[in-house]
Amino acid sequence: MKKHIFLFITFIISFNLVAQVTINVNSVSSSTPANDDIFIAGSFNNWNPVDANYKLIKNGTTYSIVLPAGSGNAEYKFTRGSWATVEGDANGNVIGNRKFTYSVNGVLNLTIAGWEDKKQGGGSNSTALPNVKIVSNSFFIPQLKKTRKIWIYLPNDYDSNTTKKYPVIYLHDGQNCFDNATSFAGEWGIDETLSNKQKNGDYGCIAVAIENGGGSRIDEYSPYINLQYGGGKGIEYLDFIALTLKPYIDSAFRTKPDYLNTAIVGSSMGGLISSYAMLKYSNIFGKAGIFSPALWFSNSIFVDAINSNKTTNQKYYFVCGKNESATMVKWQDSLNAVLISKGFKINVDIKNVVKPEGTHSEAFWKAEFGACYDWLFQSNNLQSKKNEKINFNIEIYPNPSTHLLNLNCNYNINSVAIFDNSQKEIYYNELEKSTQNISINTTTFVNGIYILQLNINNQIVTKKISILNEF
Repeated sequence: MKKHIFLFITFIISFNLVAQVTINVNSVSSSTPANDDIFIAGSFNNWNPVDANYKLIKNGTTYSIVLPAGSGNAEYKFTRGSWATVEGDANGNVIGNRKFTYSVNGVLNLTIAGWEDKKQGGGSNSTALPNVKIVSNSFFIPQLKKTRKIWIYLPNDYDSNTTKKYPVIYLHDGQNCFDNATSFAGEWGIDETLSNKQKNGDYGCIAVAIENGGGSRIDEYSPYINLQYGGGKGIEYLDFIALTLKPYIDSAFRTKPDYLNTAIVGSSMGGLISSYAMLKYSNIFGKAGIFSPALWFSNSIFVDAINSNKTTNQKYYFVCGKNESATMVKWQDSLNAVLISKGFKINVDIKNVVKPEGTHSEAFWKAEFGACYDWLFQSNNLQSKKNEKINFNIEIYPNPSTHLLNLNCNYNINSVAIFDNSQKEIYYNELEKSTQNISINTTTFVNGIYILQLNINNQIVTKKISILNEF
């Protein structure tokens, strides 16, 4: 028996000794500041960009690190201490995650071509839609005594429909939400996603994006203190959103301010603070999009969830990648289990999504945002459309129609049907692409009175029309 135990221990020790990977950075970009440290952040350290245990050792012009023993596949990137100073290509553009597989005494010899904060070339390369505006370049945060840049996306019909009010999404890491030119790891394309959805019949939604604090991001995105990584300023940061920023947005823009129409969305540490927001301010935030949440940061989030009470109609959307880290799915499932124990129902109040191919990256979160939005807002938007009185301005001419009936509307027309006086449908056209203008050839119609039925902005509108063809 002792022999077997000895052999088992020997096997474990041997495995740990050989299953290490040495990473050598033999060349770095000429734009690298001479006094900056270089760190490695990846699935093996919960993507911490300034982990002292993962700082590369500098030797002249080269850098190296021996990673702790591990197994399987890993993803990673190099940083200079924050995600704002993450590596890029030679021109400073976004690159994908690096990858390796743990192997016996593995050695990687690499180069760092450039850094995202050292973009080459001049001129504007903004990818934000015109719908995106800057609320303020220095919005004051009284709770933290700091200022931040705030962006806002306004729906396509915001300026044309001056009585319409909209739900609002509050987003962390604002640099990454709308514009590749400001992003530090790739943009989410929130503006394009929301705009395209509205063009295809969605009600529309305002999105407010808050710039992160760079080096203070971890502190501000956690209400809890982690002895190794910091944190603890999340309470003040969240108070800012709930008690300062939201009241301002509600007063300055046409919003639906109730909690059922207010969402908070974030990834990684942003997912942690979004989870906490639903617990602390359940009367303000009724929906949360929680992407790859950093629940490992503190067990206190589970304690707070256990001590919370279920708020009617709150909705959570969780999504992560199966291979992000060894504990990502476990922690996400655990928080789901706590919420379910409090009365939340899976696939009714909670959507828990795990994607086998998902990575801890902006590209993954961008790809998943649309599905998150649809699930969080679909039923709410349908109910809003049903209950809200919308003034449709519909022009029908000529009426009576002679050979050609023209329709103009201030909203997109999704489909058109015409019924005769016996309620028989004699014409139907479901438009492949919604439009505000349509013409119908009525040459074959018998003279008489008809009912015109329009599906406009997902609401049914009926009008009487006359056909008086000249023979």
